[in-house]
Amino acid sequence: MLTLRFTPARGIRTALLLCLCALAALLFTAPQARAASDDPVTAQASYLAERLRENPVHVTDQLPRVVPRSTAPDFARLAQRTGVPTYVVVLPYQGSSASEELLTAVHDRLGRDGLYVLIDETGVAAASDHGVNVPAEHAATAVQGELPYDAGPLLSFERFTDVVTLTPEEAEGRAEAASGPAPEGMYIGSAERDDQSFATGALLTGVPLSILLLAPLVHRWRRRRPSATPASLKRRRGLRHPLFLGTVAAVLAAGAIAGTASLVFDETKSSAAPPPTAADLSSRIERVVTGLRDDPVYLDPESCRFLDARRLDRLHERVRAFGAMDGGGPVFVTVVPQPSDSETRGRPDLFAAAVHGKLGKDGVYVVADPGTGTIDVVNFGLRLDSDHLTTDLPEPLAWGDSRARGADDHLLGERLDALMTHLEKTPRTKSAEFPHVMDATPDPADDTNLPPLFSGEFLPGLALGAVGAVLLFLVAVGGLGVVLAVSDRRNPTPTPLALLPILEPTHPTRCHLRRVAYTELKALERVWATTARRATLARECRQAALLLANGSPDVLRTASLPADTLVAVVVLARAARVLLTGEAEADLCCAVNPLHGPTAARHHVRVSPGEPPRRRWLPVCTPCKDTAVVEPATLPDTFMTLPAPRRSRTRYDETAGLLTSVPDGVAALAAAARARR
Repeated sequence: MLTLRFTPARGIRTALLLCLCALAALLFTAPQARAASDDPVTAQASYLAERLRENPVHVTDQLPRVVPRSTAPDFARLAQRTGVPTYVVVLPYQGSSASEELLTAVHDRLGRDGLYVLIDETGVAAASDHGVNVPAEHAATAVQGELPYDAGPLLSFERFTDVVTLTPEEAEGRAEAASGPAPEGMYIGSAERDDQSFATGALLTGVPLSILLLAPLVHRWRRRRPSATPASLKRRRGLRHPLFLGTVAAVLAAGAIAGTASLVFDETKSSAAPPPTAADLSSRIERVVTGLRDDPVYLDPESCRFLDARRLDRLHERVRAFGAMDGGGPVFVTVVPQPSDSETRGRPDLFAAAVHGKLGKDGVYVVADPGTGTIDVVNFGLRLDSDHLTTDLPEPLAWGDSRARGADDHLLGERLDALMTHLEKTPRTKSAEFPHVMDATPDPADDTNLPPLFSGEFLPGLALGAVGAVLLFLVAVGGLGVVLAVSDRRNPTPTPLALLPILEPTHPTRCHLRRVAYTELKALERVWATTARRATLARECRQAALLLANGSPDVLRTASLPADTLVAVVVLARAARVLLTGEAEADLCCAVNPLHGPTAARHHVRVSPGEPPRRRWLPVCTPCKDTAVVEPATLPDTFMTLPAPRRSRTRYDETAGLLTSVPDGVAALAAAARARR
């Protein structure tokens, strides 16, 4: 039997040996532990792992405008559909490679198998499975291809849970099918709503006003058609008046446009973000303020920690030194991301103001963004030159130089140390300074609620629509005039006899008389060339008309003939054509207005408005006869007038000329024309 006996000397040697081994182990592991603690992802992953240990769904408080913390129960409900332990983390955008690395680090520190999903502002950013058999990567790929960019995180995670429950083959097929072009967005923004409002306003004035302007033009064009009938050319009154019909059509068009626009442009929201609660909007500010009450330097635990222990200790020393120096004061440093979907809309000045108001302590508030690397400084109540801290802050401190922009940590520790030096050198003022009046924090409803359709660019659209309608009317008038002019020049067609009393004006212009004379004489020449039976009176009227026109219809286009001569050409040429075609009796023409065409009846008509009225036995057309019977007092005002010198007009029967023989018939007019020549 072997017996071990320990002597005092041997015990001392054993103890010394154990101490040396422990010291060697400590010296070997200390650098590794320090390196692990200085790893930017370590503190972030450890914090998230602790949150997931408490609750498998962690929703950040940094995105209340797009993913409020109050939506955590919705994510938890969807996570139960996967059928496996699911851990969901909602954070601001981390980057594709950083997202996968973060999920792995969180799993290693949590030590639990399951499905890990990272969600950012747009949707599912990364997913990994540990110890469970689910097609996580295929599901994430399918979601990114199947949904538009603005579907929102909640809908994205819902589609993810639908795909992740499929078999691996089915999920892979969904991922491959989603590799095509991305679908269109589900929502519109304020710019698109402005376009809708502008288009609605332009149509709402352009279309009805165009109807009002073009209706008389169309009515007038219909009256000039060769196929028009006397019934269609009767003056419409009451409900059948063109102006009334155009007004009704314009009102109906305006109502239809307004109603259709309201139905088609029915969007009311610009994103899928649910409205945040008051607690959602104040959660992050309260978290930061709670941390600042214990430590003037607050590092966001949900972000990568870019300040190692040495830099952090150095920053604490500088903050304490500045607070103790003459003219110094408290400095509160917050290394917190400032995403655009935060409670302050990504504005560091509003964030600093909110923290200052909640903390209730004056001092210099430094807001450093670990995501972008920007540094902002706001002075609340210290005797420091605020302009020197804001507008005069050197760019390498505020934004970082090229070296800082190329570093992963944006050299925040080095730049914050330089910022403290800048603070120490800041000029002192006689009194405490506060920042200028800041804008109020934007209302979350303004982020998602679209402005009404009939607002914004609606009024400019109304103005443009009115201008467009006027331009369209001018173009239509010009185009119709050109078409009619070309048509009349190429193939002038005389107005049907039955329409003459309706269409021919009482006060014709010289241009109108020239055009009608040319048209009637050309029509007579065509009929003359195709008619073998030629009456004597027709021959005499034709000869007289050609004599007045200097032998050719083309002369009427260029020669400046008197107005009474042009009227005589019209009457003679028309009478000759009627005699050749046999359309009607052409021995007489209307003595009230010779342009009304031939007639075969005479009637006592009032020729002067005086008392007692003067009457004459004159040939008149049927409409003038009806007027003489029904409204005899108005007939003197319907006698045709001709242009006179000095822009005046004279009744044709009061001038000494060819037209004095009109009441005696076309034969007398032809004889007078031959006698003049």
